[in-house]
Amino acid sequence: MRVWAVANQKGGVGKTTTSIALAGLLADAGKRVLLVDLDPHGSMTSYFGHDPDALEHSCFDLFLDHGQVAEGLPASLLLPTSHERMALLPSSTALATLERQSPGQSGLGLVIAKSLAQLWQQYDFAIIDSPPLLGVLMVNALAACQQLVIPVQTEFLAVKGLERMVSTLQMINRSRKQALPYSIVPTLFDRRTQASLQTLRTLRNAYPEHLWPAYIPVDTRLRDASRAGQTPSQFDAKSRGVIAYRALLKHLLSQQGVTQVA
Repeated sequence: MRVWAVANQKGGVGKTTTSIALAGLLADAGKRVLLVDLDPHGSMTSYFGHDPDALEHSCFDLFLDHGQVAEGLPASLLLPTSHERMALLPSSTALATLERQSPGQSGLGLVIAKSLAQLWQQYDFAIIDSPPLLGVLMVNALAACQQLVIPVQTEFLAVKGLERMVSTLQMINRSRKQALPYSIVPTLFDRRTQASLQTLRTLRNAYPEHLWPAYIPVDTRLRDASRAGQTPSQFDAKSRGVIAYRALLKHLLSQQGVTQVA
């Protein structure tokens, strides 16, 4: 299993859309994909028609036993999505209480890594949607993944959020055996606005080694896909957004030495 996390310490940058779009394209290519929703807001969970306020069981269950994950528990929590080759480990609003519970509890930072270890042979890829703040949930996402994707909205304030995210990553890397590779992905790009153009130039100057050279454009078809509860490629495989995400997927796979997914 290859594990990717999608994270940024600023909300509204396209994390959930990016996670689902990449997962959908991988599933279209025949891969078995696990989506992990670690955001207490549950946007990914809601995307596929599940109510994070009403779910009896969710990712929260994984954190209940002092960092230990009972055998078989992760598999029992899985929910269906719009794609037969994609499953969802759902979020719930109860995850928001973890920050208050985590002080003094050791081992909580590795809960998701332990959970994915139980599902390692069942899926080819796992994609984790992380909350937009540094805490036990983001630490879990970063500890579990082999590749980090950082979506950055092409507007001025988003660059500040990226700076915080890179600082967090540097801190995490000090506790890892190997530095976590990451790709910065410009999102919500609108070439008609100076803000988008200037921000893209800023990103290219400041992060030349880690920036994906292209961008995800503003595309209403992505929003329409979320309303329909389908992956973007299921909803409109020829939309501008899907074409861009397909190029991003190719880039991410090439970084890991994979030339194709089919």
